Amino acid sequence: MLIVTGSMTARPDSFVALREAALAHTRRSRAEPGCISHAVHVDCENPLRLVFYEEWADRAALDVHFAEAGSLAFMKTVRDLSASSTRVKILPIVDRP
Repeated sequence: MLIVTGSMTARPDSFVALREAALAHTRRSRAEPGCISHAVHVDCENPLRLVFYEEWADRAALDVHFAEAGSLAFMKTVRDLSASSTRVKILPIVDRP
């Protein structure tokens, strides 16, 4: 399993549109094969910042997700509406005995 995190900060004039795009992206992503969970949250300390937390079954499912037309369109929206964004972090979960 993989955990994926990332965030973006909207401009004051673009927050509503960016939040709606993020919610649509999250809802669509949850239906993809290999998606265990996909959520977006508003940062309590910076109300213009959206934070993503995702769990994926494996790298193959995540790679398909990143290549989906909807994901590519969402990333364009992020570039258009964000003041800034962080790099996506992909963290493997290692089961221990």
